[in-house]
Amino acid sequence: MSAAPQPAAPGSTGTAADTVADPPALAKKMRWYDGFAMSLTMPAALIASLGASIGGLGAWGAIALWAGSMLLATIANWIYTELAAMFPESSGGIAHYATEGWKKRAPFVGPLASIGYWFPWTTALSVYAGIIGSLVQAQWFQGQDWTLDLGFAELTFPIVVGIAVIVLLFGAAMFGLHVAMWVVYVTGGMLLVPLVVFIVLPFASGDWSASNLHWNLHGAAGIRESLVWLYVMAWTSFGVEVCATFAPEYKDTVKDTSRALRAGVLFSLGVFILLPLALAGYVGEEKIGLDPTTFYVGAFNDLVGGAADLMVVFLIASLLLIMITGLADGSRVLYNMGKEGTTIKQVGVLNRRGVPARALMIALVVNVVILIALKTPLAIIVTGNLGYILTHVLAISGFAMLRRDRPDLPRPIRLPSFFVPLAWLLAAFLAVVLVVGATGFSITGYGGFKELGIACGVLIVGVALWLYRTRVQDPRDAAHVGTAER
Repeated sequence: MSAAPQPAAPGSTGTAADTVADPPALAKKMRWYDGFAMSLTMPAALIASLGASIGGLGAWGAIALWAGSMLLATIANWIYTELAAMFPESSGGIAHYATEGWKKRAPFVGPLASIGYWFPWTTALSVYAGIIGSLVQAQWFQGQDWTLDLGFAELTFPIVVGIAVIVLLFGAAMFGLHVAMWVVYVTGGMLLVPLVVFIVLPFASGDWSASNLHWNLHGAAGIRESLVWLYVMAWTSFGVEVCATFAPEYKDTVKDTSRALRAGVLFSLGVFILLPLALAGYVGEEKIGLDPTTFYVGAFNDLVGGAADLMVVFLIASLLLIMITGLADGSRVLYNMGKEGTTIKQVGVLNRRGVPARALMIALVVNVVILIALKTPLAIIVTGNLGYILTHVLAISGFAMLRRDRPDLPRPIRLPSFFVPLAWLLAAFLAVVLVVGATGFSITGYGGFKELGIACGVLIVGVALWLYRTRVQDPRDAAHVGTAER
């Protein structure tokens, strides 16, 4: 049983509750440019998946859909600036916005959105750890093509390298995000090198040609294929909202959050248009389609001379940036879920350094299991996108409902009134993308009913844990408090 509160000591100026040390809190040490550095994750993710979209859609089709997806993300992130300023102490990001907007009508939306948001950000580690393992093998260890059969799973050289990278990043994250920011800046700076090379030099080379660009989307089938690819692209483009997740850790929560979101989305919009335009016009669709993952190495060598090793290092650095951001974002969302009551309370605590250590440990286990089980990076991405797009639908519609249900809530950043109907239109369109994309994996060749089943299972587990929290843990804790008071 908990001990009853003790009176203040003689001569003290407050109660015992005042003298008890405050629980650990997320450190407020970030500025807007730190959040912007984290948002460089999305251009890095584009580098990892651009080739597949050009091969499937044609260069003009890929350019149009990447630009369109990023324009939708721009509208969404402008909406999130108002919400981030309304809830400056929340580390739950857009999942928390969905919870607040829907809690009067459908309380289960909170855990549904939260777990749907947490899963894709957390499993970003397994997605890009596997790619790093493949790059390392292709560039330096081509002879390491062995397979170790464990009975319940198979291990290969890329998977073992990927697991090692996950463990190393987990160890770094245990010291706190503010300590790891130097890694973010180093990897973000290294990412800018291939971005500049790939965006500027193709046009300056004299070998760029619009004749290399084609449009492969035609008729009703093209519309459906476009919707499916928007589903696949969703995490890469909409992920700039990661800046809002760190709202409690910015020194000036309102100004820094808003600036980080806007800077991140505008920079990414430019990259998402210029990068496919430059590379497709220089390299050619056919060559990119034949080697969608590693064609960058050959393009880099053609543009600046033989530097394949250096190029692979730059690519790995950009993927590390994604993994660091995903680990930081996912762990904070899970911590916030435990703190706010949308999952079991055990994960809603920080260690003495102010780090969500238990959430990080869960991320470590989940990523190792996912990497071994699913193996293919894009299969992991499409699995996570079901919950991720659903969370955006709920968060954007939640913005509109908060305007109606809680009009007097303080809004340090207030958007013009036309954003309310715009939010409903965007939420409806994303709902269509969600349904068509989740049932059209065969169009892109990535994913299938196994991935869809895993995605639905994750959402069901999230709601089940919330029910356990609200039906078992919270009533039990309330009973203990009542007994202690008596």
